[in-house]
Amino acid sequence: METTFDYQPRGTCSRNIQITVDGDTVTRVVFTGGCSGNTQGVSALCEGMKIDDLIEKLSGIQCGMKPTSCPDQLANALRTYKSKTESAS
Repeated sequence: METTFDYQPRGTCSRNIQITVDGDTVTRVVFTGGCSGNTQGVSALCEGMKIDDLIEKLSGIQCGMKPTSCPDQLANALRTYKSKTESAS
């Protein structure tokens, strides 16, 4: 069953990340704001990947001098989603 949720990133140019998951797999990612080419590329690469794999690959990526990035914020969103779904079951 697919679930779609929104996450408001902090410390990045993107203003929202909409994520659709089916079980433990990300099926769609849409960034609002941010560097269009980069966020579209990240979105395309993430589709079909497992949540845990994305968290591992994207966590800690920085954007320039910022301590975070759009991919890092996506990892945070997925961690938050995973935590909420695990505590609900």
